[in-house]
Amino acid sequence: MKKQILVTGGTGYIGSHTVVELLSEGFDVVIVDNLSNSDISVLENIEKISGLRPVFEKLDLSDALQTESLFLKYPNIDAIIHFAAYKAVGESVEKPLEYYSNNVGSLMNLLSCMNKYKVSNLVFSSSCTVYGQPEKLPVTESTPRREAESPYGNTKKVCEDILRDSVSAYAGMKGIALRYFNPVGAHKSALIGELPVGIPNNLVPFITQTAAGIREELKVFGNDYNTPDGSAIRDFINVVDLAKAHVVAVDRLINDNHKTNYEVFNLGTGNGLSVLEIVESFQKVNNVNLNYTIVDRREGDIEKIYADTTYANKELGWKAQVALEETLASAWNWEKNIRNIK
Repeated sequence: MKKQILVTGGTGYIGSHTVVELLSEGFDVVIVDNLSNSDISVLENIEKISGLRPVFEKLDLSDALQTESLFLKYPNIDAIIHFAAYKAVGESVEKPLEYYSNNVGSLMNLLSCMNKYKVSNLVFSSSCTVYGQPEKLPVTESTPRREAESPYGNTKKVCEDILRDSVSAYAGMKGIALRYFNPVGAHKSALIGELPVGIPNNLVPFITQTAAGIREELKVFGNDYNTPDGSAIRDFINVVDLAKAHVVAVDRLINDNHKTNYEVFNLGTGNGLSVLEIVESFQKVNNVNLNYTIVDRREGDIEKIYADTTYANKELGWKAQVALEETLASAWNWEKNIRNIK
């Protein structure tokens, strides 16, 4: 019998790519999403890629009664991958209460139902933002977490603590927190990718929308950081590589291959690249010219961060594979597809 995986936020960017990978590995998938930052058309495109249409439920996990209705309807869930969350750093600074209510509340509702209905396994979508601006680079899983630079970052930190305490308290519960660095790119089919609602908050979709003429110009936030070219440095990981790590993590929990009931892994490439390096690489790979300007630093941003992926590579048997050039080409192919650009 197929193992059933509940994927919250499964029509979103990382969620949709993970659903495709789960289906390709023979899992039965139930998606739950409130469609606040995604579109129902993603389901059709998942089906085009995989040949399978996952079950879909539209509901809000920050509502306890709606969350419980999900567990009553699907009593055979083997594991949950929890993506559903608000994720814009800048917006979280402006709307902290909305971020705490949604991001923390939804996890608490899930864990409460997991405990009540004896669902053991949860993979949590965390973030390298929990490290803040680390004193030493690259960051390992044992790098101290620092005070968050934004409410968004703090919700990830708080949620990690809630998950850790829950698996410690409730018999049989196990959790893995995956700390993402910067997911970029799209599926090679160009049928799914990052499609933010409104103005993009992440670098690459803003680049692709600028190249497509949707945005007048790209704003590079800051050129006075203590980095080689003055722009901020991040670790950019291909979204399909990231998705595959979730399949490995789910397998690890279901098959009891975990070392402890709560584990943490960094998911990145191990290479730090600056914002301006990404801009230049995108232009070169895709043979396009970008209109961009340097503006002041953005509140909540950190200067530089990139991963030490040694532990994840060894323990999970997983490693980021896709080259940056291929990743940036896939992002542009996705943008061209949705905008009907030849």
